[in-house]
Amino acid sequence: MTEHYKIVIAGSGGIGWAAGLILRELGDFTCDLFLGDMDLEKAHLEADRIEGGSERTGRVEAFLLPQEGTSAELVRILQGAHILLDCLPGGEAPRMARLAREHRLHYVNLTEYVAETRQIEEIAHGADRGFLLQTGLAPGVINVLAHHLFQAFCHRHDVEKVDRISMRVGALTPTAEAPHFYGFTWSTIGVATEYVQPSVVVRGRRTLSVPSLGDVKPLLIRGVLYEEAFTSGGAANLPDALAGRVENLDYKTLRYPGHYAWAQKVLAEAPEGDDRIEYLHNRMLAEIPRVEDDDRVVIWAAVEGRGRKNVLHRMEYSQVVHPCIVGRHRLQAIQSTTAGGLAESARLLLKTGRTGVVHQTDIPTQAFLLDGPFVRRLYELDVENLKAIAR
Repeated sequence: MTEHYKIVIAGSGGIGWAAGLILRELGDFTCDLFLGDMDLEKAHLEADRIEGGSERTGRVEAFLLPQEGTSAELVRILQGAHILLDCLPGGEAPRMARLAREHRLHYVNLTEYVAETRQIEEIAHGADRGFLLQTGLAPGVINVLAHHLFQAFCHRHDVEKVDRISMRVGALTPTAEAPHFYGFTWSTIGVATEYVQPSVVVRGRRTLSVPSLGDVKPLLIRGVLYEEAFTSGGAANLPDALAGRVENLDYKTLRYPGHYAWAQKVLAEAPEGDDRIEYLHNRMLAEIPRVEDDDRVVIWAAVEGRGRKNVLHRMEYSQVVHPCIVGRHRLQAIQSTTAGGLAESARLLLKTGRTGVVHQTDIPTQAFLLDGPFVRRLYELDVENLKAIAR
């Protein structure tokens, strides 16, 4: 018998409504969706978009999300629900997590904010429902992919430790002009934030905080030249979870050559005492166009180390994801990859009943990447290649 779930989504922005559509249209279950937003008109608009864009049935209801605390309507919506998908800005994550804990719901979120993640870990401690944190693309699927490669490498070469784990993701336009060599495909404030907040890396088996936009290097992926640089948030819990087992680990964002030189120059021009994130954000809004009709997400993960015979080996996987059709709607690559990771994480909790805090390294990698209905399809993964890697 097919399972039926009551799913609550907080936030009806581009990721929220896309997650609702993906869950309804591609899930191996049926569901009733409740889509909340602090702008009720927007919530209704996006709920209608989901219902009108899907071939499948099930209730889709919009509701007003209070700007703080809770409300009688929100309590009604949460009662009897199975899971809360948090698609709100990261600052709202602790409030949503508390509501999930109070109403005994599973909870998944997208935020890469470190302080809020620590708060949620405390909120979820001892919970009888699962709290899967930092899902989406990066952090999210890229970490599960890297962990998959790490496990496969250790198994194939009969080792416990590796020299290097590299995670790279870029959300890019097909073309980019000088001087910035960039076009926005998604959140402008998100980009500015990840360029300014520090990045967490592992160097010499020590976990360090280093400035973002550092260590800029060229990288060829499938014959295309990119530049990589440290940015915040993408490493998730891998530095802690793999402590002592990896010599060097880092997450970097991919851009076209020339972009990072422009971003560094702009930040160097920020007046003393100004908020650097706000200054960079305003300069980006003024000088970089938004390009929403076409985008691509470039993904690369690699694990490198020495086998028993001291031969240096590298195991890697790359993918370029393009916009796709789900139901009657066309989703951007950044939209489908982010919402797809969220949806797969929600399914994992619903199907397995995991409890307490669940991090990226707690996810069974093959089941997540290859067996579920969301990531495998939306990321256009080479399933046979990934299965062969794991043998």
